[in-house]
Amino acid sequence: MDNVSNKMVNTAENGILERIFHLSKNKTNVKTEMLAGLTTFLTMAYILVVNPSILSQTGMDKSAVFTATALASVIGTVIMALMANYPFGMAPGMGLNALFTFTICLGMKFSWQTALAASLIEGVIFLLLNVFKIRQVIIDSVPQTLKHAISIGIGFFITFIGFQDAKVIVGSEATLTTIGNLKDPSVLLACLGVVIIAILYYKNIRGSFIIGMIVVYALGAAFGVAQLPSQIVSMPPSVAPIFMQFDFKSAMVIGIIPAILSMLFIDVFDSIGTLIGLASKAGYLDENGNVLNADKVLTADAVGSVVGACLGTSTPVAFVESASGIAEGGRTGLAGLTIAGLFFLSLFFSPVLTAIPGFATGPVLIVLGAVMMEPIAKVDFSDFTEGLPVFLTLVLTLLTYSITDGLAFGFISYVLIKLFTGKSKDIPVPMYFIAIAFGILFAIM
Repeated sequence: MDNVSNKMVNTAENGILERIFHLSKNKTNVKTEMLAGLTTFLTMAYILVVNPSILSQTGMDKSAVFTATALASVIGTVIMALMANYPFGMAPGMGLNALFTFTICLGMKFSWQTALAASLIEGVIFLLLNVFKIRQVIIDSVPQTLKHAISIGIGFFITFIGFQDAKVIVGSEATLTTIGNLKDPSVLLACLGVVIIAILYYKNIRGSFIIGMIVVYALGAAFGVAQLPSQIVSMPPSVAPIFMQFDFKSAMVIGIIPAILSMLFIDVFDSIGTLIGLASKAGYLDENGNVLNADKVLTADAVGSVVGACLGTSTPVAFVESASGIAEGGRTGLAGLTIAGLFFLSLFFSPVLTAIPGFATGPVLIVLGAVMMEPIAKVDFSDFTEGLPVFLTLVLTLLTYSITDGLAFGFISYVLIKLFTGKSKDIPVPMYFIAIAFGILFAIM
């Protein structure tokens, strides 16, 4: 029986899968690619719970967002797999969904329909920047310090959201926020969840985020603070309540421009940083350090952005968790197709995944925020002209409850402090225009 199975696998490798994914050339096989895809899926499956939890706070239908999240992940990953032959999982990005919900909708008071229209506009711009090769010019013009600040700032922000979702911190008239009720079982379970996920993540346990989330949910159900779903398997919820629900009329106002620019900045810098990091880990950099097939990867990424907005979710991006599958040997789009297939199957388990409460998803955001802090070690705080813009980005992102405002102050302060301390040579010319654009937008808002 084993010989028959091996023969079938070899036949597949030498057939259509070999022609499509060039398995031999990439020194891999079907079994390795499928295991890599499973590993990546387990590390990023938390997005199926966390993304609906965040976007539903705008008034969007939570079940519909679940379906949109899964479908956007399926379509984006398939496009990446077939167009670029890379083992990257795609899904609505953390940070972008926070910007969508807490800055554009809750902060700037735009409806989620308007935010979706802004997301589509950003996706189209994103695609055009790639088509006309402008994307690389923008990326090259932004100093590495500010690229780090973007990642770190988003990490701070989603950790703050996680603490709120878990009710570890709550609102206070006197101090804006204060510690929550630590006698509340759900709050204690959330704190336990942070510990569990942190330990699993430290030990490199695949699926550490989703394992920790499920354990906390199960304990919550056992202690009576979380409800079990009435069923486990069902047909996928309809995506109709949010599909193509664009309010372009409300999006055609000057006030929405900062939001679109912020989405664009985050999308551009996050995607490039992730791409370079994953390509390096997979051995897909040439002798000059350039990413092989970069145009195809970036195009697939940009197309995914447009698809996500149409489905009714925030922008899909390549997930850094794809590194876990690469570490398992994933080298081709076959791993990506495996990821996409598992996201498709997850559509039929929505009763379980949409029932998970905030005190179980909050710990995921808290630990993810810590993971996103890694670039802070690369910031030279001994050089005040480098450290101050990063510091302002972090602090103002939290205090204004806006990623947009944090980024704007970071960009403007970088140009000003470099300019007036005799370090104008450190400022790429496009940075002047970016800083001026942010200043004008602040003036007219």
